[in-house]
Amino acid sequence: MAYPKLTEQPGALETARSIAAGKMSPSEAVDAAIARIEKLDRHVNALAVQDFEHAIAAAKAMDSQTPCDDQPLFGVPMTIKESFDIAGLPSCWGHPEFAGNIAKRDAKMVATLKAAGAIFLGKSNVPIDLSDWQSFNAVYGRTKNPHNHEHSPGGSSGGSAAMVASGMVPCEIGTDIGGSVRVPAHFCGVWGHKPSWGLLSKHGHDHPAMGGMGAHDGALSVAGPLARNGEDIEALMRLTSQVPLTSSPKPLNECRLLLLLDYPNAPVDASVREPIEAAAAQLEKAGVRIDRNSQHLPDLARQYDDYLRMLNVAMARGAPAPNGKRATATDWFDLLDAQARNELAWEALFADYDAVLCPPAPVLAVPHIDKPVFQSTIHVNGEDVEAASGLAWAGIATFPNLPGTVLPIGSTNGLPCGLQVIAPRWRDLDGIAIARGIDSLINA
Repeated sequence: MAYPKLTEQPGALETARSIAAGKMSPSEAVDAAIARIEKLDRHVNALAVQDFEHAIAAAKAMDSQTPCDDQPLFGVPMTIKESFDIAGLPSCWGHPEFAGNIAKRDAKMVATLKAAGAIFLGKSNVPIDLSDWQSFNAVYGRTKNPHNHEHSPGGSSGGSAAMVASGMVPCEIGTDIGGSVRVPAHFCGVWGHKPSWGLLSKHGHDHPAMGGMGAHDGALSVAGPLARNGEDIEALMRLTSQVPLTSSPKPLNECRLLLLLDYPNAPVDASVREPIEAAAAQLEKAGVRIDRNSQHLPDLARQYDDYLRMLNVAMARGAPAPNGKRATATDWFDLLDAQARNELAWEALFADYDAVLCPPAPVLAVPHIDKPVFQSTIHVNGEDVEAASGLAWAGIATFPNLPGTVLPIGSTNGLPCGLQVIAPRWRDLDGIAIARGIDSLINA
């Protein structure tokens, strides 16, 4: 049941510690990462935009420097989702007509990570418009799941997760509105964190059609880290958060957890349910209290409907829906009211619980298809169901603006399975701490 690891490469902080201790130089770290990419990416196609020349130059300039206290990623090579701007590199979101859209400046996230010592090797692949649980487009081609090349790595941060899972880089930054960090983490067997809405900057993450005039932090959408361990996820959150994060974690055996495996009209396949139930049984055996229901649980069917409406309006930026109808200002304010009520319902639930455990998605990594997943079906317990139903497990944390951490817990037929840990809003570090505690118990 253990989840399959594809690499023993060190994580981001471990790499930084090796550099600080003089065991390797930034140039050696970058050269090694480039060598791994040149060997592995021919099979995976996760790196969309290459920037090796600038990375090598940046590393050489750092070789004679000593890391400062505010440079926890000194010399660490990494990549970032194609949709984030890096000065001099294209940001086309998978659109051939925007392939020549060259960024004039770094996104704030990129600038923050560079200031912390990170060295960017390039940018990772995405689906067109960041709107699928696959990662393929006419500009960069198709990214494959490094565990099984016939399956998707997820989306829209699928290139990000594939880069990390394969060992090409130790960490990445993606974005999430419909599970776009959490689902790739689940599909690829790595860690991913969807922050509380508004914690991490998306300045410099604009659709190329907006010409740099986007709102940056649109409704529901967040930026979030991916890595191979919880230590790096916590560090990336502390480093990139726009406000100081506080934490008051409890020992795991003092936490009260709620396990959700059933959602109205969103069935979960046995390949996901069984590893999660097995993990829950391990936790209970270790003395962790886990409930299976609560009278304070919000109306999940209503939440799903409201989430889908808000998601579609936000993604279309108010353009007409496929039925030709355009959302009015009244429609939008009604959705904001519904979201506020939903947030309060979750707040009441978290008066009783430290975290909620649930699937990141109802299935494991889906096979490749030549159209968006959400225009098709997914196979759940022997039946084909509408793929959009799977968004329920993304929206469960997205609509109320809650943080959700995904960690790998098992596998079925060689495909990884993750567990989603949802915490109260703004308690991102507590949720990550619970996830790390779960990891130490079930993946020891």
